Amino acid sequence: MPLRRIATVFGLGLLAAGLACACLTWTVPAPGLTRFVARELARSYGVALRAEGPIEVALLPLPRLGLGGVRLSAGSLDGPVLTEGGTLSLQLNLIPLLTGRIDVNTLALDGATIRLPTGPADARWSEPVRLLEARLVADGTSHPRRVSLSRATATGSDPRDGTPQIARDIDLSVSWPLWSTLADVSGSFLWNAAPARFAFSDLRIVDLLSGRASPFSLSASWAAGSLAAEGHGLVRDASLRLTGRGTFATRSLPETLAWAGGAAALAPFVEAFGLEGSFDMDGRRLMLPDVKVSFGANLLEGAGSIAFDRQRPAIQATLAAESLNLAPLLVETLRLLGHDPAGADAPRGPARSLALAPFTAGDLDLRLSAGAARVGPMLAEDVAASVLVRAGNIEASLNRATLASGTLKGRLALNVSKSDPAVTEMKAQGAVDGLDLGALLGDLRQESRILGRVQGQFLAQGSGATTERLLNHVDGHAILGVENGTLIGLDLSEIAQRHRSPARRIGRTGFERATLNLRFTDGVGEIVEGALEGPALSASLRGTVFLHDRRCETVADVTARNATAGGPLQKPTQFLIGGPFGDLAVRPVITEADPGLRGGSVLTPNALRVPAGAPAAQIPSTARAYAP
Repeated sequence: MPLRRIATVFGLGLLAAGLACACLTWTVPAPGLTRFVARELARSYGVALRAEGPIEVALLPLPRLGLGGVRLSAGSLDGPVLTEGGTLSLQLNLIPLLTGRIDVNTLALDGATIRLPTGPADARWSEPVRLLEARLVADGTSHPRRVSLSRATATGSDPRDGTPQIARDIDLSVSWPLWSTLADVSGSFLWNAAPARFAFSDLRIVDLLSGRASPFSLSASWAAGSLAAEGHGLVRDASLRLTGRGTFATRSLPETLAWAGGAAALAPFVEAFGLEGSFDMDGRRLMLPDVKVSFGANLLEGAGSIAFDRQRPAIQATLAAESLNLAPLLVETLRLLGHDPAGADAPRGPARSLALAPFTAGDLDLRLSAGAARVGPMLAEDVAASVLVRAGNIEASLNRATLASGTLKGRLALNVSKSDPAVTEMKAQGAVDGLDLGALLGDLRQESRILGRVQGQFLAQGSGATTERLLNHVDGHAILGVENGTLIGLDLSEIAQRHRSPARRIGRTGFERATLNLRFTDGVGEIVEGALEGPALSASLRGTVFLHDRRCETVADVTARNATAGGPLQKPTQFLIGGPFGDLAVRPVITEADPGLRGGSVLTPNALRVPAGAPAAQIPSTARAYAP
């Protein structure tokens, strides 16, 4: 073989071997190279570098450096720590390197711990960020094309209360090609033991740093929900301003708030929740001029705002809907209060605390209106309501509603007791006017036993740490009246004349007026007045209603008039009406069998609460009355 050919082959072999060696990563002790990199980082970004151990070096396809045990500090080696631990990999542009400068093409940090500011006074990142901004604004092409974090941990503090916060397993990628002014950012992390992913696209970072607006597109997801938004944003006076349209959806608002470390008023009552519409965010205030709000299967439209204060977020909204289904909200409320929504006869759940703290974690000023609102089969129309939540206080008002051709109004106020934060004080009042009982029972798919229009009002107040204790301390009164009504299935006049219940529920009883006046003390309601007046009879009702046990014990006296108009009343017939609210029983009183009922009193065993073993009271035989 000619010598020239041998030399050519040998040269090509050496070249191939050299290229192969240049592509390999070599571990070499080169403290001078470490100092060279540290000097450039300090000059360009104000960051001091300390690395432990040898450097990994590769020359092709682009020069690459790998430094282990890296610690980056602000200003000097003794300055506040920015990152520590992990491996820093730098891919350098070749031409600037030949001139003695470092121009980073790709930067990767693996397994490091990033120290974020711990409070407003912590300015460790201020100078590096300022130098980076100045470098990018001066030369928009002088920046890394790709920055990545992997297996990183970030530590910082909650700006609201300063509590330590940690994000783990951070993977972050920033892609900013040389030929484009737009950058993309994507990543994932583990927060409060739950994973989340996010992605920004179409960002003009130079415009943002220069105080100009940049387009953006955002998508994020976590275990319980997702967020998507697009629009324009800018940074001015250290404040972020965003405008655009977005969508927020979560299958469980309490779960999302617990994961994010946030709070909202009445959040425990809401599960599936969503927002969709335009937004305008200026610093810590979010304006929603045109928004659609969904919870459960309900959809409302209107406007609102959210102020993200350091301690208590404040929400204001005015929303309207064509129709609302409030049954799921009612069921969730009953469950939170420890009641089984299956029915009145279902076993009671464990006692639940009525402390207001979980429900008043934020401020709320909500005004609602709906063309119709349904709770199961019951339909109310022309509904206007409002809810006001402040620290330790909830006020809900039903300004108006039309139910069964009648008008409803009401107000409920809950306040934290000043003596015990676990105790809730309740005040409630309401009024009804012109409600058609027949139509209401028809909506409830119940047999219509009474017809007529009812009007009345109630006022109640009480306090307690649980629902049961609250019911045991309810004081107040209720007044109901029905004009020109009819009892269906009972002919009270015939019953009174025969002095016994009918074998079949037939007939009807018309009446001119029926009234019921209840007065409650410590959860026990006494019927102050119960009367029914008709052309052929007169009836009265007396007894007791027990709120805690959801039952009543009453006696009704029914007296028929003689056939002659205005004639004297006949002997009254008595009936016992009692039992659970959902299963009242009616039976006639036979005075011969129950002589104690001749006077009309209805007493539970030991109703006078005489201590066990106490001597019997000695009552004179001539006494006409006795008061214990």
